[in-house]
Amino acid sequence: MSYEYKETTLDNGMHITAECSDAAATAAIGFFVKTGARDESAKVMGVSHFLEHMMFKGTKTLSAEEVDLAFDNIGAEHNAFTSGEMTAFWGAGLPEVLEDIHSTLADILRPSLRQQDFDDEKKVIIEEIAMYDDQPFWVLYESAMEQYYGNSPLGHRVLGTPKTIQEMQRDELAAYFNDRYSADNTTVVLAGNVDFDAMVERIQSHCGTWQNTGASRSYGKVVRNGGSFEKHIQDLQQHYHLMMMPSVSFQDEHKYAASALAAILGGGDGSRLHWALIDTGLAEAAAASVDTNDQYGEQLTYAVCDPADAQQVAAILRSEMENVVDTLTEDDLVKVVAKAETAAAVASERPAGRMQRLGSMLTTSGKYVSLEEELSKIESLTIKDLQEVAEAYPWVPLFEASTKHN
Repeated sequence: MSYEYKETTLDNGMHITAECSDAAATAAIGFFVKTGARDESAKVMGVSHFLEHMMFKGTKTLSAEEVDLAFDNIGAEHNAFTSGEMTAFWGAGLPEVLEDIHSTLADILRPSLRQQDFDDEKKVIIEEIAMYDDQPFWVLYESAMEQYYGNSPLGHRVLGTPKTIQEMQRDELAAYFNDRYSADNTTVVLAGNVDFDAMVERIQSHCGTWQNTGASRSYGKVVRNGGSFEKHIQDLQQHYHLMMMPSVSFQDEHKYAASALAAILGGGDGSRLHWALIDTGLAEAAAASVDTNDQYGEQLTYAVCDPADAQQVAAILRSEMENVVDTLTEDDLVKVVAKAETAAAVASERPAGRMQRLGSMLTTSGKYVSLEEELSKIESLTIKDLQEVAEAYPWVPLFEASTKHN
């Protein structure tokens, strides 16, 4: 199935993009706002995620119940997410209901932000934070990020902390919304069986009056702290170990090679860490990954094991990281490229998957790369490419975090 890329920009700065195919059975739309935890001040940490919740609490024309019914009555999927990089709201369904999905999304993105809703939602978010506090790896990861990045907002928690959420004021949330959720900081993404011109006209009628605020992202020097850190988690039966080091940014063309090397090292069954730690029974879980972000990136490895095996597992992690480049084979590359191609193709079979790929790409880099181009870049990877990216970003831990046991 072939897709045609189209884009335009409204007078107020709102960017509209689409991958269109008349052969698609469904259509999808998403509003991607370039704001996340990294764009927040420490005082209002968690405000982007808080606003995600508030969007579904009602508007001038719809109650919270009517928002849900607006999607359910037309059989549409819908969801939202917040990360360190962006906040997104999307829906998908049959082509004939796409305009209705858009109308509801455009409406909720201009929420009422009522004081009572704000107060009620605080309790919900604090409960959500408590839920994540029951997950040892998440507790260790968030604490490690704070130590690793120090005072930088790159280490901010997406959900915030109980303190920042409890002390946040409704007017602070509204001020953040008015500045960041502007037309020029929003990309509308369409995919599937879409009449692009008709949808642009529709978006103009609903969003053409949104304000342009000149919202921008601050790019300071990325400062990372080295060393080690222990986190005490009460009544923990297993040991968690995490290693972090710099890697490629989303904008870096070497990201495909970096991701391929990470997959060979710790990308599931058949990876180096699987055979060395999981297959041998030394660890319950072990993995490696590359997180590519806007103008910076990180490489991570982690393992979960019995506390009695902690030192041995950490030593094996370091050994596998150190030796992965020297032991690369063409067979490794063939397997990882095949997996990457399959994952990319499967994720993009449905318009909703294409929409999310397109929205994340354009919000992060502003540059369009077709799926075919990406697959071509993955297919053309060589052992030399992986060696070069490993030389530029070696798998040598700068920072290590682990759980502390009594």
